[in-house]
Amino acid sequence: MAKKLFVGNLPFSVNDVKMKELFAAYGELGETMVVINKYSGRSKGFGFVTINDDAQAEKAKAEMNGKEIEGRKLMVNDATPFDPNKPRPERRSFGGDRGGFGGGRGGGRSFGGPRRSFGGDRGGFGDKPRFGEKKNDSSDTEGNEGDAQFND
Repeated sequence: MAKKLFVGNLPFSVNDVKMKELFAAYGELGETMVVINKYSGRSKGFGFVTINDDAQAEKAKAEMNGKEIEGRKLMVNDATPFDPNKPRPERRSFGGDRGGFGGGRGGGRSFGGPRRSFGGDRGGFGDKPRFGEKKNDSSDTEGNEGDAQFND
């Protein structure tokens, strides 16, 4: 009976023909397939090979697992069907829930007063003065309201 093997960590230069050459020494091959990215046309780095004799498949698995091809060690295992209901590890979060547009810190710009808030909840520029403006703080004894450009 035929046995299907998963071949991982393939060099990106390996295609179906090269994979057939790698496993040809282990008897009659059924299907060989290197998985290709449909957008870039480049190999995803793994594939499958079907060997018609179970004993030869076990021999191929034992000899090819860990073998170095173009600087990469192959990983050869029995292929298992994909189970969509199998629990998967939780994906890593990058920054949590930061929201989308506005929200959070008072939204974007209002068209009446000075521009002080840039970009809503993105942070970073909340209370910094614009270029050429003086920051209002308690050390300002001249009574200026932030108009450093027009001193009398």
